Amino acid sequence: MSPVTHFLIGWSVGCLAPLNNRERATVAIAGVASDLDGLGAIAEVATRNSDKPLLWFSEYHHVLGHNIGAALVVMGLAFLISQRRFLTAALAGVSFHLHLLGDIIGGRGPEGYDWPIPYLLPFSDSWQLTWSGQWALNAWPNFLVTSVVLWFTMYFAWKRGVSPVWIVSPKADAVFVQTLRDRFGDPHGGTRCR
Repeated sequence: MSPVTHFLIGWSVGCLAPLNNRERATVAIAGVASDLDGLGAIAEVATRNSDKPLLWFSEYHHVLGHNIGAALVVMGLAFLISQRRFLTAALAGVSFHLHLLGDIIGGRGPEGYDWPIPYLLPFSDSWQLTWSGQWALNAWPNFLVTSVVLWFTMYFAWKRGVSPVWIVSPKADAVFVQTLRDRFGDPHGGTRCR
């Protein structure tokens, strides 16, 4: 699935609980954190015509960040930076694991590779999670999932008064939320969810 879809799924998970905006953002970021191991694509593309190309994406994507060890690190960081420590860490874990599930069911690349998830790393590489029916990244079910979580994101923005735009700019978020409320009405007298 797309990193944007993973992020919006994480944001939606964060909106299901009484979290503050920072904690909600933490849960959303936990939903996309696994894909940091995909940044190796930059080095791979930059060195592809050299004598010793760096195959960091080919060898490490879905390996370094897509496992229980990475999940524990993400949950630990969420615990450390939150006020509602246990709730935020637990929801960060849910968000992280929904990312893995999304990749298992909808992450097949254009070359047809199923991207197995080495879930037990770094403790063991004996269990590789795959699904033979995995959707291609550009398959209609992935577009449907993205559309649904985009709808939830906009609903939560309208209802709770905050959207993922808050992470970048609280002022722009306020404008976005007000635009939704101007279009669809104010759900509860203009109060913002904290």
